Amino acid sequence: MPALLDTTEDNWADCDTRTLLATIGTRNVAAISGLRVLQHKRGGVTLPVASGYKVTVDLAGNDTYTVRRVLVRGTKVFLKGERTDVYAEDLGEAAYQASCYVNVKFGDHDPMA
Repeated sequence: MPALLDTTEDNWADCDTRTLLATIGTRNVAAISGLRVLQHKRGGVTLPVASGYKVTVDLAGNDTYTVRRVLVRGTKVFLKGERTDVYAEDLGEAAYQASCYVNVKFGDHDPMA
């Protein structure tokens, strides 16, 4: 059974979401969500993908990022993959891979298994 996602923001550092989106890259954000940003949070952003999937990007306290692929069904939020300690130069690629929910392995989750 997939893990339910803890949605508390206690573990994240403060970040400027405009800078975070620029770090991900305009073309990556366009490919992930059609330039839509679902939520600007204190520690990051949530980008809608499709079919209930979302990509969350949060700034950790050690100046690295955590990228998650999540699935929302009703009021439940399931973690479908996570990469931690992502450096800024790898952030765009990690976020894009998280958005490819149909056939791309991300973190410990393999959709083809």
